Amino acid sequence: MPRELPPLDVLLPLDRSGVTLAPEPGEPVLHDLYAHPAPRPGRASAVRANMIATLDGAAQGPDGRSRSINGPADWRVFRVMRAVADVVLVGAGTARAEGYTPLAVPADLREARAARGQAPDLELAVVTVSGELPPGLRGTDRPPYVVTSRACPTLDALRAEVGPDRVVVAGGATVDLPAALDVLAGRGLTRVLAEGGPRLLTDLAAAGLVDELCLTSSPLVVAGPGLRAMQSPDWLAPVPARAAHLLHHDGMLLGRWLLGDR
Repeated sequence: MPRELPPLDVLLPLDRSGVTLAPEPGEPVLHDLYAHPAPRPGRASAVRANMIATLDGAAQGPDGRSRSINGPADWRVFRVMRAVADVVLVGAGTARAEGYTPLAVPADLREARAARGQAPDLELAVVTVSGELPPGLRGTDRPPYVVTSRACPTLDALRAEVGPDRVVVAGGATVDLPAALDVLAGRGLTRVLAEGGPRLLTDLAAAGLVDELCLTSSPLVVAGPGLRAMQSPDWLAPVPARAAHLLHHDGMLLGRWLLGDR
C-alpha cells in the first residue's frame, strides 16, 4: 500500500464523528464505507458517480483536467471505489483529457475483491458517438468496451480493432444509456462506477440512472470557464440527496450521497 495515503477524519455519520481512519492493508473500513450499492428493484445494475469539484464548482483546473484539483485524500478513496466496481464508465472526451489507459486493481485491494467473487480485472467502458478512442486505449492487450450507437460512422473499424464482443451498440442517433447498461449487466458488469465527464453524468442523472454520487470538495477556488461536476444547458428536475457519510483531510471533504429514494 502506498505510504503517502493520508488518514481520514469521519465527520458523518454523527455516531462515528471524530474517528480517524488510518491507512491500513486492504482498507477494510473503507471497503465497508464504500461498498457498492445493490441494483434497485427492476434494475440490472447500480451506478455510482464519482466526481471532484472546487469550492466554486469547477470539475477541472486551469489545465482542463481534474488531476490538478485533487490530492492524496481523494486518491485514497478513489482507488477503493474502483476496486469495488466491475466496470468504470467514462465519456471518450474525459478519457482523452485525463489520459486513460487500461485499468488495474491495486495489489493491496485484490484479495478483498476476490473474496467478493469479482473478476480480478476491472473493466473500462468508453461512451463515444463518433467511435474515436483515446490514444492510450488503442493497441492494448486489454481493449475497453466501446459503448456507441447505430449512427457511429466507424462501427466496422471498431469491431475489427477491439473485437466485436467489446462493442456495445445501443440506440440510434444517440447512445441509449439504459440499454447500454443492461448489455453490460448481461456480461456480469453490474457494479458501475461512472467517472464523467460532466455531460455523461448529466445524461445518466437525467435518465434516473445514478444511484449515488461520491463528490469530493477540493479546497480551491479557480473561477474560469471550467465545467461543473454536471453540465447541461437545461435544468434537471431536482434530485434529492441524503448524506451517507462525510470524510475530511486537510480541508478536502469527501462525501457519499444517496440519490432519490435510496
